[in-house]
Amino acid sequence: KKYKDEFIEEHGVKLGFMSAFVKAAADALQKVPAVNAVIDGDDIVYKDYVDISIAVASPKGLVVPVLRDADKMSFAGIEKTISMLGQKARDGTMSIDEMAGGTFTITNGGVFGSLLSTPIINPPQSAVLGMHATNMRPMVVDGEIKARPMMYVALTYDHRLIDGREAVTFLKRIKEVV
Repeated sequence: KKYKDEFIEEHGVKLGFMSAFVKAAADALQKVPAVNAVIDGDDIVYKDYVDISIAVASPKGLVVPVLRDADKMSFAGIEKTISMLGQKARDGTMSIDEMAGGTFTITNGGVFGSLLSTPIINPPQSAVLGMHATNMRPMVVDGEIKARPMMYVALTYDHRLIDGREAVTFLKRIKEVV
């Protein structure tokens, strides 16, 4: 909130949660490469690029456009691209190519009020991160109970490729970066 107006003035787009989670996920995907990998027949293919799919609501249902090379994008670049893809989704002008080839998906059910859910993996990807509503919750801070904004996140993953250790390491890295 502190930099919201300044960011809009400088970049012409709002600064939202999604860019922070995309940046965090891009970092975590590089640190835990199994989450960015796919199973292809009998082979495991580790991707050396980070193309993050973002779930977007459209009048005809959910579409999942891809942020290409998300690890190389700035916060402003992410927000501008999501805004443009969201508009294309609402207008029905998104191409199949814009929705193909993602290595990982982020979905934000929190915009619809979801407190917790289990997002569905977008094949052939091996994992999806679900963001949920941010609500004030009691937290212990310096020995005192204080209200703090909290968001639950969930990682659904293909256990044939990703084990619990890797999943928790990935989620922990998301928390550290955000």
